[in-house]
Amino acid sequence: MATLTTTHTGLNITAVFKPFVALGKFLVQLGESNARVQVMRKLMEMSDEELAKRGLKREDIVQHVFADKFYI
Repeated sequence: MATLTTTHTGLNITAVFKPFVALGKFLVQLGESNARVQVMRKLMEMSDEELAKRGLKREDIVQHVFADKFYI
């Protein structure tokens, strides 16, 4: 009778993806720390009535915040 012993030194999939997860988190933090994103978040938290007092509609927030960058 023969006995077969195998050793599995399998690749730890978590370790493979760890740098990519860290990079993704870094990029998200970088984007969210942008001053424009913070202004946009603050405006999005306002009620429609508060936005109307500022002369804005909810669908126009992005255009308002990024007006000098993308909307000429």
